[in-house]
Amino acid sequence: MFLKSLSLLNYKNFSSAEFDFDPKINCLVGNNGKGKTNVLDSIYHLSFGKSYFNPITSQNINHDADFFVIEGIFEKKDREEQIVVSAKRGQKKVIKRNNKPYERFSEHIGFIPTVIISPADRDLIIEGSETRRKFIDGVISQSDSKYLNNLIDYGRILAQRNSLLKYFAANNSFDRETLSIYDMQLEDLGNFLYRKRKEFLDTFIPIFQKRYEIISNGREKVSITYKSQLEEGDFRKQLEDGLQKDMALQYTGVGTHKDDLIFEIEGHPIKKFGSQGQQKSFLISLKLAQFDFIKDLSKVSPILLMDDIFDKLDENRVAHIVDLVATDELGQLFISDTHGDRTEKVVKETGQTYKMFNL
Repeated sequence: MFLKSLSLLNYKNFSSAEFDFDPKINCLVGNNGKGKTNVLDSIYHLSFGKSYFNPITSQNINHDADFFVIEGIFEKKDREEQIVVSAKRGQKKVIKRNNKPYERFSEHIGFIPTVIISPADRDLIIEGSETRRKFIDGVISQSDSKYLNNLIDYGRILAQRNSLLKYFAANNSFDRETLSIYDMQLEDLGNFLYRKRKEFLDTFIPIFQKRYEIISNGREKVSITYKSQLEEGDFRKQLEDGLQKDMALQYTGVGTHKDDLIFEIEGHPIKKFGSQGQQKSFLISLKLAQFDFIKDLSKVSPILLMDDIFDKLDENRVAHIVDLVATDELGQLFISDTHGDRTEKVVKETGQTYKMFNL
């Protein structure tokens, strides 16, 4: 699978732009502010129906326009697929596959498997647990539509339960029967998500550790630990035991929406004890493991987007990373960089076909 061509209309800083891509490696080079990252983000947009960097749809429309259109022509399993994402201010976003709109955006997730590596990934280390949960959910959802649908349902039931708690507080009332219905649904969905996340991490963590070992030349050991309240006992009982606290806070304090991942290097939190280079290697290993995991399950090589890959990594390590992915197993690789000569030198040595785009 690969992206053959891309057309942008009023997307971010582009009023109009068209690209014809190489099936293997594509390098977007130029000074900062020219739109290299925006091109990568538009490809991500075609895959996930939203921006990686700014999920607020209206803010991705060019300042001088009222709408944007992104069109991509992909080749997948010897068939041409047209994906179009469009949005108009004040209206609902539309995603079409071969001119047919999706009724539910979730139906599109996983059709164009894509992995992005970006400096913004550092949020996975420095931000709260929600960012890390989104990472897990994003990886699993690309290859498991049942998981994605149950995740959406869990979020909906959780929001309804929280609204009910607020209603109880505002009206000085309590209805255990209605609350029990939400608890039962949360229990079923939450236990499903917990099992799936646990199964996923059992497979994913060894892949990640292998990637890190190669990138770091085995200089240090890293680990990921899954932390969930559901490990502490029966979910339904925890909901019942925490009811008084939930009513006081008007918020559900127990469940898979509180899950987290603990990232460590040599047994210590990488957030506090990892250098910038170690943190970047950790994050790249996460994303390459995501690439491997999706490829193994879907039997399709994801498109790999590498934004500003030279940031905080030396050229030799970057060359090693590009060499890792630029083999026959690679679907298609996009790299953005401010220095064209540096990028071209690295990709030339892979022996793969490539194109340079100066923005």
